[in-house]
Amino acid sequence: MKPIITLTFLALAITVAQASEKLSILIIDGQNNHNWRATSPVIKAGLEETGRYKVEVSTSPQKGENWEDWNPDFSKYDAVLSNYNGKLWPEKMQRNLENYVNEGGGFVVVHAANNAFTNWKEYNRMIAVGGWGGRSEKHGPYIRWKYGKFILDHTKGRGGSHGPQHEFVVNTRNADHPITKGLPKNWLHCKDELYDSLRGPAENVTVLATAYSPKSKEHEPIVMVIDYGKGRVFHTPMGHADYSMKCVGFLTYLDRGTEWAATGKVTTKVPKEFPSIDKILAHDPTK
Repeated sequence: MKPIITLTFLALAITVAQASEKLSILIIDGQNNHNWRATSPVIKAGLEETGRYKVEVSTSPQKGENWEDWNPDFSKYDAVLSNYNGKLWPEKMQRNLENYVNEGGGFVVVHAANNAFTNWKEYNRMIAVGGWGGRSEKHGPYIRWKYGKFILDHTKGRGGSHGPQHEFVVNTRNADHPITKGLPKNWLHCKDELYDSLRGPAENVTVLATAYSPKSKEHEPIVMVIDYGKGRVFHTPMGHADYSMKCVGFLTYLDRGTEWAATGKVTTKVPKEFPSIDKILAHDPTK
């Protein structure tokens, strides 16, 4: 077991004064094959503790409520974050997200949100690759890291798998992007599910970081950005549980990825204390 350092307060080096207005973020949740009731509060607190975001939550209608009435006004927000994997959204809500991102809105996809909506074509273009839900070679290729570059692998096979939860090293593959600039080349992530064999359209996608999966024996995409129309999408398959999200590395990526999706820029400085290749660093933003 690698050493774990827990911070009671994470001094993220952020110049709050530079932001005259907080970025407005909407989290979508309410259904998931993971514990969204535990993870959404960590996401919300992790963003809000930076002092640069105002975060609201739209939870899907519960039993007895009218499903078709669910249609958040995405245009009110700088970015929308999906922590959702469940029933297909109402048709008007689907079209509204497509239009929102296509016209320049930011979209953030966390963990099992990439399991959602196998047959929603535009959603899959937004997230580039996803898993489960019957995904196969018919839905697009795998993204593989081979010989120092990324290739698209059209081999037949299912989309989506993972082994037992474990700690794993995140390897930066593009150090020049605003999200990864200044971050360590390699760092140790907290216990998490490491998704492997994700597949999809893989259009207009840039993989920023990978993690080696003992199950697939491949370097799997773990941080991605996607261009969709005028919009920007930040996608990370990390974040299985609340304890996975309390990794300083995850929280840093969440912050920088959300800001980039919302604005196209990253103004956040890298935290002075950050995980190393052999040391986990944890922080609970809800406390």
